[in-house]
Amino acid sequence: MADNTPRSPASDTPFSSDGYAGDPAVRAEWDKRYSDRQQLWSGQPNGALVTEVASLTPGRVLDVGCGEGADAVWLARQGWDVTALEVSGVALERAAGHARDAGLTIRWVHAALEEAALPSASFDLVSAQYPALLRTPDAAAERALLAAVAPGGVLLLVHHAGMDTPQADNSEFDPADYVWPSMVAALFDDDWKVEVDEQRPRTAPDGGAGAHHTDDVVLRARRMR
Repeated sequence: MADNTPRSPASDTPFSSDGYAGDPAVRAEWDKRYSDRQQLWSGQPNGALVTEVASLTPGRVLDVGCGEGADAVWLARQGWDVTALEVSGVALERAAGHARDAGLTIRWVHAALEEAALPSASFDLVSAQYPALLRTPDAAAERALLAAVAPGGVLLLVHHAGMDTPQADNSEFDPADYVWPSMVAALFDDDWKVEVDEQRPRTAPDGGAGAHHTDDVVLRARRMR
């Protein structure tokens, strides 16, 4: 049987922008955000992820937009076989360092979701925690999320509640540019069963960007076939 495991650098391998698959402008924007701060996020796994994964049997997981690696490291510690994807090479360097310090092996993919060479229908869990996925007319990001989930597997998409509407105090952010859970849910057909679709209070870690958001939208769906 062919081995369809995604190939990417080991956790102790330096990352090179030459290997990036995606829009260079998007990579540069996120590299700058991470470079401006020694640590952008809290370093703790996202609360909704911890809650929703508790009932799942560890298998192969894709962490979409892994950032500095807190979720990826936590999942690996729980026994998951982790592939972590991120557009920022700066963030991946930090994530790889955390995994190395923890003695964990994680596959790192330096790419945009739509451009990543991921095997179709291969992951028992696809986790996207507060992803900044750009919206396109062909719904490329939404379809890529669905395509990655194996039959019997789970898609877990978590976002900040209220972010999908215009923010009066943030003229630079246009929610129409991004993918929201409702857009992914709109693509579900009879192959999918929605297990959770709700807004709930967020279990927010101390510190880190986004800590001011108090509520989550949680979408969890299982691919039946």
